[in-house]
Amino acid sequence: MRDQLKKVLPFATLIVLFAGLSIASPYFLTVGNLSSVIRQTTVITIMAIGMTVVIASAGIDLSVGSMVGLTGVIGAMLISAHYPTAAALVGAIFIGALCGTVNGAAIVLLRIPPFIATLGALGIYRGLTLLITGGIPIANLTHDFGVLANGNILQVPVPLFFLVAVAVGIHLVLKFTKLGRYAYAIGSNPEAARCSGIRIGIYTVSIYALAGALSGMAGMIEAARLVTGQPTAGDGYELRVIAAVVIGGGSLNGGQGTVIGTVIGSMIMGLLSNGCNLLGISPFLQQVIIGGVIVLAVSFDELQRRRLA
Repeated sequence: MRDQLKKVLPFATLIVLFAGLSIASPYFLTVGNLSSVIRQTTVITIMAIGMTVVIASAGIDLSVGSMVGLTGVIGAMLISAHYPTAAALVGAIFIGALCGTVNGAAIVLLRIPPFIATLGALGIYRGLTLLITGGIPIANLTHDFGVLANGNILQVPVPLFFLVAVAVGIHLVLKFTKLGRYAYAIGSNPEAARCSGIRIGIYTVSIYALAGALSGMAGMIEAARLVTGQPTAGDGYELRVIAAVVIGGGSLNGGQGTVIGTVIGSMIMGLLSNGCNLLGISPFLQQVIIGGVIVLAVSFDELQRRRLA
């Protein structure tokens, strides 16, 4: 019953929030506003889906926001060098995967706690981004690049197609592949996983590489949304990403988390922010509200864990 409640609660919260905002603001249910919500939340949601796998393995990655800045800048530089958008997207995903691999290798080989390793990586990747650009945005990008985030296909925002593809793909990975099953096993009991013959080091590196690759994709979409390679893009995103996973039912203790829950958690945060803007609520108060929601979600998870202990 407790497990079912934890799975249903985020979905019920999303429905209540959606209904409440529909009544509170006449502008909420407009096509333009809902399209804007999708575009604004896609970057965080894609990053959060990758973070779901990391947190399921009892890890954490604080460098994903810096990866968004780095990969977005590199993708924008490739666009400026007249590479096709598809090639720039692949390049950004590759750089993100490389950064994630470095994070995983540092954790495994140097035996540094994930929090410390990725906190250091946060500064390193942001510093590299600023060094590469000199702190100056990469501008004058092509119109085709902007379509990646601002375009529509049959009236459906293009970013939604990326989000659905990522969500379905990672859901299948978690449910039907060794990487997914072993992520939960490592997060639930790493010693038992080791004794079962799971090569924890290899799978840990793979998990962080996957999260990095998705951060690279998110970085390109963010750059396309701004039609600029901003070296400061993604600043603070790591906290919102972790919050989306936790609100969606993931546990910072590992062994839990689903793609559907994370998508719902990210949408809850997106609707909260959008609703506050529509209702004219101060952005400073918005931070208080979102912070309170995060604390409540973590408190609920901790209460459930203690009851099961």
